[in-house]
Amino acid sequence: MLSWEPLSNQAELVYIWTQATPEAKAIIVCLILFSILAWSVMVSKAIQVRRARRLNHYFNEEFRAQKSVLELFDRKLQVEGCPLYEVYQAGCVQLDARLRGPGGERSKQQVTLKNMEHVKRALENIVAQESLKLESGLILLAIAVSGAPFMGLLGTVWGVMSTFAGIAQQGAATMAAMAPGVSAALITTVAGLLVAIPSMFGYNWLVHNLRVFTVGLDNFAQELVSKMETEFFGGRMKMRRESRVESRGPKRARLSGSRPLGAAQRSGDGSILDPRPWL
Repeated sequence: MLSWEPLSNQAELVYIWTQATPEAKAIIVCLILFSILAWSVMVSKAIQVRRARRLNHYFNEEFRAQKSVLELFDRKLQVEGCPLYEVYQAGCVQLDARLRGPGGERSKQQVTLKNMEHVKRALENIVAQESLKLESGLILLAIAVSGAPFMGLLGTVWGVMSTFAGIAQQGAATMAAMAPGVSAALITTVAGLLVAIPSMFGYNWLVHNLRVFTVGLDNFAQELVSKMETEFFGGRMKMRRESRVESRGPKRARLSGSRPLGAAQRSGDGSILDPRPWL
């Protein structure tokens, strides 16, 4: 009676590798390179996201504690790798350039609504740049997720085709003749899935976190613009409203002292005049 003992995992992989066709070996090598590249992207982006989240937390605390919008800017604070700092720095640079007059001194009177529109555009630009910087490298994970299974499938189909072609030439369709070629063909599909599955989980995790970062950058930019407008336009808008109220006051006094609208007036000869001469 024949007995069959299963080989170890390492022996199985070595045997399958020896039975694989050159095309299957080339596909497996490409998939290994894809796997190394995908893992390097996932690890580097995970470190970048973790560092950016920590720096954003520290910078947000400093930003909340400042009394003036330009306080951190005047302190020449440097926070490399912090997305919120990059947004804050870009907005403050634009605002500082609009505040300084010909003599180089800051003046709130130099800021206009048109200047604030330039600041808003600069903030929108830097938010888009930071979002693209965080999303860089994700295309490689997307390629690995979508392309690796098809490369493995290509190797499997090619190997099965070669196996059946060899059996047809030998004229004997036995299990011993088919098994080595089919097993060597299926290993490419396994390799493709080993590349695609971790890349899929890493890609979804990174996309979710980067979306959260992008929303946080947008909210911070809007909050920064709101604080700038409150600090540099709040007093001026109040003065404008007070001046409008004062300008309307005398006019109301004149109207209040005028003759009622329905009262008729008579001229010297007794004829009735128009009761609304001002209309």
